[in-house]
Amino acid sequence: MNIYFVCTGNTCRSPMAEAILKHKQLDGVHVKSAGIYALEGGGISENSKAVLEKENIPFEHKTSQVNENDIEWADLILTMTLAHKQMILHSFPMAKDKTFTLKEYVAPYSSKDVSDPFGGDIYTYTQTYQELKKLIDELEIKINGG
Repeated sequence: MNIYFVCTGNTCRSPMAEAILKHKQLDGVHVKSAGIYALEGGGISENSKAVLEKENIPFEHKTSQVNENDIEWADLILTMTLAHKQMILHSFPMAKDKTFTLKEYVAPYSSKDVSDPFGGDIYTYTQTYQELKKLIDELEIKINGG
């Protein structure tokens, strides 16, 4: 299964989600991330990197913008917000049946958006990491048929 995480700049939420899921090393699960407005080839935010290092999750990352090849590659596209999902569907209507917000896909009873830590302190990034970790744990259960 190919899973594509999407956020705004591909520096905070989607790379953290990618790192958390990759770290689980699930058989047959391949993961990428991108941003709606990402600059190509940039780095992960310093606070995202610090949180992942603190959690002992090794991760290499270069930012990339959402593109048609990766949309086609993905079996499942998980966005960080409802607005990201709507932008994907506007630009790539053929992805309708495989595009969800992460929360919509694993926790449909909750709000649809993962909080954006951009510009926040390390505590803010840690809170977003904890939110993503819980959602990715739920995603793992769902992938494994739970």
